[in-house]
Amino acid sequence: MLKWAAISAIIAIVAAALGFTGIAGAAASIAKVLFFLFLALFAILLIAGLAIGRKVSSSLHRGDSDTHLSPGH
Repeated sequence: MLKWAAISAIIAIVAAALGFTGIAGAAASIAKVLFFLFLALFAILLIAGLAIGRKVSSSLHRGDSDTHLSPGH
């Protein structure tokens, strides 16, 4: 997704340099939307990853894991 934002930004710069203001504006708008969408998705996944990582880490430190079963059971 970030790749598409970069491509749209490059298209906007080239179109602006050539004088195609309508195309440049549209490409810049697309690049902005994709960039902020990518940024929001990154923030959501970062927060979720940190929360899940803390839960997994704390359960492993407490010994709540099912991997400590005795061989006779």
